[in-house]
Amino acid sequence: MKGLELARDYFERCGRPMLERDFPELLPFLAAGLCGSGSDCFGWDDEVSQDHDFEPGFCLFLPEEAIVDRRQEFLLERAYAKLPQDFGGVGRAKMLPVGGARHGVMRTADFFRKTVGSENGALSTEDWLTLPEQTLAEATNGAIFFDDWGEVSRIRAQLAAFPEDVRLKKLAGRLLLAAQAGPYNYRRCLAHGESGAAQLALFEFADSASAAAFLLARRYRPYYKWRFRALRELPLLSGLADPLEKLITGGGAESAREKEALIDRVCAALAAEVRAQGLAGEEKDLERLAYAVNARVKDAELRNRHILAAV
Repeated sequence: MKGLELARDYFERCGRPMLERDFPELLPFLAAGLCGSGSDCFGWDDEVSQDHDFEPGFCLFLPEEAIVDRRQEFLLERAYAKLPQDFGGVGRAKMLPVGGARHGVMRTADFFRKTVGSENGALSTEDWLTLPEQTLAEATNGAIFFDDWGEVSRIRAQLAAFPEDVRLKKLAGRLLLAAQAGPYNYRRCLAHGESGAAQLALFEFADSASAAAFLLARRYRPYYKWRFRALRELPLLSGLADPLEKLITGGGAESAREKEALIDRVCAALAAEVRAQGLAGEEKDLERLAYAVNARVKDAELRNRHILAAV
């Protein structure tokens, strides 16, 4: 059973009955679900994932103290701790994972302050530009099982996607970096006999090209170990996962021509999607496309900042 399914089942069979029985007066102000760090929150956990931080549990979100006070919070924590220690053949962890508890009773404000630095989800343009995408992914992943109060769902909706100007600024930077690393520097490094630098160029290209794919798909890029998994699940450009993987895992100098062909294939796919979204004309060169996308940023101050300011 996947961790998200386990969490939902645990809540419905153990958590919800406990809340309805012992805290009916608090139910209208609570929310429950599973989100945050961990492969289970993304639905990507497997047997390997179960060697750590895998347990039946859920997040129980509380509003501000004026609504649910500290004494009530303490009682909820104690009640949560008394829920079955074993469920579905899986036992509750006896030690906190690195970074603290991922399940249990928590303040909504604390969760979002920890993930995105804002207790109510309000972010400035600078926040949007500088926050690691993986933290935005962790704030909006998983599922909310119930939210009568609506606060958690509202904040998650507010954080669900980059503001368009920010998306375009980030996309412009990533397209430019991809253009420099793949079509240009990889070939030049090989011509100079710098095989190590050529390999670094491939990694830089794969990193920026995949980042551009996520931005074009309007999805947050997760922590690096899950990026290819997430790339394969994008609603568009998921076909880039295989060529990018081949680029950074394939052979050495004897496969240079094949890698150049893969680079051209990835660039063509990105350029086609940029044009399909109406962000540029018929231009096919990634560098020129990058500047065309940057020109689409409506906010003049942001548009006039360095094209790499958001990456």
